[in-house]
Amino acid sequence: MRNACEKNNVASPSQTLVSRLNDLLGSQARDVHLSPTLCQVVPMYFSPKPKGILTWLAGDEPSNAPALHEPMPRVHLPPQLCTEMKPGGTKMTKLKNGVRIASENSHSPISTVGVYIDSGSVHESPNVAGVSHLLERMAFKSTSNRSHFRLVRDVEAIGGHVMANASREQMSCTADSIKTYMPHMVELLVDCVRNSMCYNSEVHDQLVRVKAETGEIVNNPQRILLEALHSAGYAGALGQPLLAPEASLHKLNEEVLCNFVSQNYTAGRIALAASGCDHDELLQIAEPLLSDMCGSGPPTPPATEYVGGDWRQAAESPKTNIALAFEIPGGWRNEKDSFAVTVLQTLLGGGGSFSAGGPGKGMYSRLYSQVLNKYEQVQSFTAFNCIYNQPGIFCIHATSGSEFVPHLVDLATKEFIAVATPGEVTEAEIQRAKNMTISAVLMNLESSVVVTEDIGRQILTYGNRKPVAEFIHGVQSLTLADLSRVAQKIIFTPLTMASWGDVTQVPRYDQVANRFS
Repeated sequence: MRNACEKNNVASPSQTLVSRLNDLLGSQARDVHLSPTLCQVVPMYFSPKPKGILTWLAGDEPSNAPALHEPMPRVHLPPQLCTEMKPGGTKMTKLKNGVRIASENSHSPISTVGVYIDSGSVHESPNVAGVSHLLERMAFKSTSNRSHFRLVRDVEAIGGHVMANASREQMSCTADSIKTYMPHMVELLVDCVRNSMCYNSEVHDQLVRVKAETGEIVNNPQRILLEALHSAGYAGALGQPLLAPEASLHKLNEEVLCNFVSQNYTAGRIALAASGCDHDELLQIAEPLLSDMCGSGPPTPPATEYVGGDWRQAAESPKTNIALAFEIPGGWRNEKDSFAVTVLQTLLGGGGSFSAGGPGKGMYSRLYSQVLNKYEQVQSFTAFNCIYNQPGIFCIHATSGSEFVPHLVDLATKEFIAVATPGEVTEAEIQRAKNMTISAVLMNLESSVVVTEDIGRQILTYGNRKPVAEFIHGVQSLTLADLSRVAQKIIFTPLTMASWGDVTQVPRYDQVANRFS
């Protein structure tokens, strides 16, 4: 066949395939156009034109590219960044009606915008508990200007991302997109907060989802215990549930939601925060959308008293989950003590019985070194805190089999007392905890979403955003005596206990509480 093709001057099938591939590669190369910016930073190095498909795959001659230690020709590097560049500070403007608009510019191509409202489960009436939980679900539904379908399509069209979060004291609606579409996201967020319609059909649909979510909480013992610590430890606003209880679902409807929004979503209780945009541009867009809002200023803090208590729930589980908690007096408004509490949490640390992490994952924390690495019966042992504007709770949560529970409580008690006893914690442990706390905060602040949330929540709490350097200085200035003093103040408050699972072996409340006397 080959001889026949040569005699008739006809290309063989293999030659035809190679020719077509070469033509295809050549056409693709001709269609490639590099942007000026890309050419400046990563220029194309032009090598000799390949002779065929085999040359393109493997090459048949040495490359004439320079060695790695030699500069490449026709490479134009961009100028170096100025060494005197400083991070942009947070700018805030307060409108005449009380709405606060704050932002911090950055060199990121992404802008994040959030509306933060001084409203949460602490502002709910006991007979309609769960309104904030339902409003979180209703955050991006139909408004007076656009249907839910159109709202979703508007976000998708610009490649945006939206989210909502309800907490005990605050509500947030956040959106992010590339900077070009920042005005669209601001208008969409304000529309969702101010003009939500709360149609009965949408409310009913979300109530079904809330009921399903509440039913699945049995698979999350940590969340059960967190709710239990608040209901048992607090009398008043903070003792109200964040998750909508099933007994209240039939009371929630369009009228209840609209009344709650009209009473709590007022001008003086709203802050618009943004990261990655110019403040003047943000103000020019947001002021016309928010300047006509009316309403009162920040609300009077709801009455809350920490009393301590005991909560137990038996469940069909071979494990026992138990939590010991105490009050954090002062909350976020007591800044020095809140810094110390944050470092104490890092110092204790903890986690699960298995971790693939290294030192940065908390493997050198006290609960790892003193508990998890020594007792194979312990499945998890973790310290955490929930700090609010005025009070807060500091807790150790632990999990093990039911037969080990009495010893598990002893270990948690021992660690609480150890951090409150001068001389039990070394200077090296404190320094490591302070370094880890600072690094964790700085790494989180690399995210525009976290920066926006930090701006919004600080404005609602303090009235302004405090510089990060102030937090770093506050942490670095803490001493062993400061941490011991704060730990003593914490464990001298009434004990709150919560347990779930096989609770038959859990010690009595008074027996555990007496150990801290």
